[in-house]
Amino acid sequence: MIDSDAVPSPRRKRQSFAKTLVAELTRQITEGVIKCGEKLPTETQIMGAYNVSRTVVREALSRLQASGLVETRQGVGTFVLDHRNTHGLRIDPATIITLRDVIDVLEFRTSLEVEAAGLAASRRNGEDLVSMREALDAFNQAVVKSNVVASDFRFHYQIALATGNRYYTDILSQFGPGMLPRTRVDSAKLVHSDPEQYQARLIGEHEGIYEAIARQDADSARAAMRLHLTNSRERLRKAHDQAEQFPVKP
Repeated sequence: MIDSDAVPSPRRKRQSFAKTLVAELTRQITEGVIKCGEKLPTETQIMGAYNVSRTVVREALSRLQASGLVETRQGVGTFVLDHRNTHGLRIDPATIITLRDVIDVLEFRTSLEVEAAGLAASRRNGEDLVSMREALDAFNQAVVKSNVVASDFRFHYQIALATGNRYYTDILSQFGPGMLPRTRVDSAKLVHSDPEQYQARLIGEHEGIYEAIARQDADSARAAMRLHLTNSRERLRKAHDQAEQFPVKP
């Protein structure tokens, strides 16, 4: 007997391709590769660039419109919106200024991403896992700070994407890479840690999350994500408390 789950239906394949395309276009928008007000490539250009059908492209664009990232103007094209200023719940990364702000964001992310990791472990498919692995490999090998940040954000975003719940990806898209502590502070220096040891610790924490999701262990995935975010928060909290106790004199 053929396992129906092992042979994706045409609809499931289309949805999977669309999900991957949404993730890539969202990444380019949130990272500023495609800037606010810019016109997206035409459907035909996207089809050629990503080797997908017109149906997949239209489904992906529809999802981007629903999340408030783009708008389609009839007869003109699809344009990137300023997703920080659209209606509804919006989170402006520009407001993350102080070390206390960074810690608060980590607390908020913990409440959000712990459950996302559990759902991802339960719902992920093979393509989700490949995308997470690619992002994690890029993070492990990155040297330049911008590449480290981009691949780190991509890993967390892929986990949110694997939940199948667009509200997780919507919120992470609003934050963008600015949700990561290292975009605001030199975390290793702040906690008086050797940069290589600090990076190795982060890699280990990320690998733990990935491995739990890979074996579809939802409880372990939640625990690994909680450990990662809580460790980050506590490292910064200690630095914050120390700075308040022993302020630097001007």
